[in-house]
Amino acid sequence: MTTQSTVAFAEVPTPVGPFVLAVTEVGLVASGWGSREWPADRRLGLAEVHDADRTASVVAELNAYFAGELKTFETPIDWRLMSGSRLSVLQALHRVPYGTAVTYGELARLSGSSVPARGIGSIMGSNPIPIIVPCHRVVAAGNGLGGFSGGEGVETKRWLLTHEGYLQPSLLDL
Repeated sequence: MTTQSTVAFAEVPTPVGPFVLAVTEVGLVASGWGSREWPADRRLGLAEVHDADRTASVVAELNAYFAGELKTFETPIDWRLMSGSRLSVLQALHRVPYGTAVTYGELARLSGSSVPARGIGSIMGSNPIPIIVPCHRVVAAGNGLGGFSGGEGVETKRWLLTHEGYLQPSLLDL
């Protein structure tokens, strides 16, 4: 990041908890569950600006996604905080379509990286842009959901995959 980069934050209430968005001049650089008052270690080292216009389109897209009206995010992503295998894996993940899922091994192959499935899991756990870069769409090969560190953990992952139609609703959802 250059020293002139700034970041604008927005907090969006969602069915899976409050969700914070961080947007630079280039695009969405980070997102995650919690309040807008992120701890200092998640502030990205950028000067904060109050710019509702900068965050408006991604807020609108996230609201449309949760309303069931959006299947593909058009929000520009600011990939500058990522590099190497992590970048190639997350960019491949960004192309996994709504309503589908890939296994950790399949994502490794899609990314063209030499990262093993276990390493893919670590990258998913540190994904700085969940939902828009859909780590919830990565599942275990043996019919399990795999892990999830966002929101309420695997229950949030299950909710997102059900919302997208990949999983059938359970009796608890009806």
